[in-house]
Amino acid sequence: MHTPVAMLPIGDEDQPGGGLPIVNLAIIAINVLVFVLLQLPSDAFTAGFSAVPKEITHGIDLVGPQTVALPDGTSAVIDEAPGPNPIWLTLFTSMFMHGGWLHIGGNMLFLFIFGDNVERLFGWLKYAAFYVVCGLIAAYAQILSNPESVIPSLGASGAISGVLAAYLVYFPQNRVRVLVGFRFVTQVPAIFMIGLWALLQFVNGIGSIAVSEQTGGVAYWAHIGGFLAGLVIAFLLRPFVGRGSGETPVPA
Repeated sequence: MHTPVAMLPIGDEDQPGGGLPIVNLAIIAINVLVFVLLQLPSDAFTAGFSAVPKEITHGIDLVGPQTVALPDGTSAVIDEAPGPNPIWLTLFTSMFMHGGWLHIGGNMLFLFIFGDNVERLFGWLKYAAFYVVCGLIAAYAQILSNPESVIPSLGASGAISGVLAAYLVYFPQNRVRVLVGFRFVTQVPAIFMIGLWALLQFVNGIGSIAVSEQTGGVAYWAHIGGFLAGLVIAFLLRPFVGRGSGETPVPA
């Protein structure tokens, strides 16, 4: 996740009850294990199991060097590796992969801070389904931004964007502790922290249209797709949240 300039969330108000957020913790553990045990030892795994738009839209597994035109008029070569069969499974595998320590660290920090309250409200089963659906919609949003792209896309950012949207719907006034300028800690309402983050994603996503499907290595359209999916689903789930999770349903 990419935060507003010099503002890093480090904690929030936890909702009482609901027990241990086992799904949220399990998702974090899976992401870390995939990165450490599968990605770090093998660049081929990362190349083969990331989601490549052209592979999904054409139903093919690209293998070998692929030339990519860059915005400055030059080109680069991406070495694609064999992926799963069928290739659309990369829509799921890429959701648990990351491009580096900073990438996974930021994503897991956001998920740890904001995901537990959403899981306690939804219950573990609805939360797990919600997370995966937001991740899939995010992946398709990125693919639709450039269906012929051979640039691999990976990361949990799209699914986590959906979690942030749900947090915004149900806990807009929760106080979020943020580190500002890496100098001091203050508290801001979730609607400010997440709202500012969402605004930056939309601005950068629109701006990326004039450049490429990615700007600075960030798949902004995945963030936007996941966030919009999370908003819609969270509103639709309002009559059902809390059932079986020990929480009081949130009034519409």
